[in-house]
Amino acid sequence: MIMEEFHADVDCELPGSDMERRLRLLMEAECCGAACDDCKGWLRRLGLRPTRQRLLLSEMLFGNGNRHVTAEMLYEEALKANITISLATIYNTLNQLTEAGLLRQIGVDGTKSFFDTNPSPHHHFYVARENALWDIPSSAVSLASVPQAPEGYEIDRVDVVVRLRRKKR
Repeated sequence: MIMEEFHADVDCELPGSDMERRLRLLMEAECCGAACDDCKGWLRRLGLRPTRQRLLLSEMLFGNGNRHVTAEMLYEEALKANITISLATIYNTLNQLTEAGLLRQIGVDGTKSFFDTNPSPHHHFYVARENALWDIPSSAVSLASVPQAPEGYEIDRVDVVVRLRRKKR
């Protein structure tokens, strides 16, 4: 992926240095599935120790293109792959990668969050009964206005989650 192509999809309201840092890390994340050494350097640059569990989770998350996962879904994948890891470690790693700006946490109800490997601005369809989350391009959603942030705050981002259900026959 070329930096200029990706740059157009990134939320340009971020301060310049933060945006450039996030872009560099995102571009490096694409290499994560290729070699463990790439993931080690990538995690170190994020300030995270490249533990065996973090390396494996990074490869699972970023090694196969964009995806939406819950911690529980990632835990099940790890079990199927005979990877010994605790659910707490998965939550901690997902939260650390979210804090670094490499994942977006999407709350779909009061008890469930998905983690999206595509942190660029976009929205989502959610199908509760199928536990599925799909991307909606940001250009497909139009907001007439956004409320003024309270004094001392600024709007970080706006997430639209459109809840779907199958039509009854």
